[in-house]
Amino acid sequence: MKALLLFALAVFAFTVNAQTLSDSTTLADTNVYRLVTTDGGELIGQILSQNEREIYFKTSDGRRIYIPQYTIKSIEVIDQKKFNNKGEFIGEDRFSTRYFLTTNGLPIQKGEHYIQWNLFGPDLQFGIGENLGVGVMTSWIGLPVVATVKKSWIIGDNSQFALGALAGTGSWALPEWGGLLPFATLSLGDRTRNIAFSGGYGAILNDGELEGRVVASVGGMIKISTKLSLVFDSFFLMPGETETRTETYYNQVYNPNTMQYETQLITNSYEVQKRGFAVLVPGVRWHQSEGKAFQFGFSGIIYDGEVLSVPIPMVQWYRSL
Repeated sequence: MKALLLFALAVFAFTVNAQTLSDSTTLADTNVYRLVTTDGGELIGQILSQNEREIYFKTSDGRRIYIPQYTIKSIEVIDQKKFNNKGEFIGEDRFSTRYFLTTNGLPIQKGEHYIQWNLFGPDLQFGIGENLGVGVMTSWIGLPVVATVKKSWIIGDNSQFALGALAGTGSWALPEWGGLLPFATLSLGDRTRNIAFSGGYGAILNDGELEGRVVASVGGMIKISTKLSLVFDSFFLMPGETETRTETYYNQVYNPNTMQYETQLITNSYEVQKRGFAVLVPGVRWHQSEGKAFQFGFSGIIYDGEVLSVPIPMVQWYRSL
């Protein structure tokens, strides 16, 4: 009987010790987590313990709270790179694949969709496959309608490459008009900070005549706090080919021999090059809440050696779908 009692006490002590060890292991978890709740809220901190009903959570400001499991939408471990030098959480930019006008090599994740509202119309983007996204953009009157596609490849820890295209039509108002812009993009960075270099060839078909130009862009963004990102975008339309044009006209010339004015045919030849231009757009993106952002910027146009400012700001709203 005494031996049986000692055995029972040993089992009980082992069980308590195992539970204590398990709890200690949970408390020793040094990972920092990001919890997103179903109402769009966000908490940063450490998980002290959890069960099927609730999570005991220590927030970054030292508070300890219990969070019901059913109110939690997602939990993710935060990389230390997502903190600034002061130890403050910065996090990823939810819409880091876009600037104002252009995109980069970062892929839209499968199942992630968003809409970008512009003053001139909507732009919808859908992640439909592994590193594959498609979209459509138009104006409020449906003119033009442009379809987009982009396929991305991760070529390094902080480098990405993408191939894509935009194909547009004049739709109901200008069915004879169409355009195509294939492009390639190399970007460096991640979803917190990145820079992208893009190039392509834009071709426009109008009334059976095809005309094209080389286009390029440089864009970048950096998230400086949980609520703000700095965004820069640009668009360069390269000069077109030089054309030789001939101008023919008649002129009245006085002939002293006949003492009369005579009509002469005069022909002049000259070269004309279609000029290029550049658009520069610096701005700010404000992250309102999970899946919602607002950004605005001011555009400048460089044309024929002059810098022209656009008085109307570029305003855009992002919403996850």
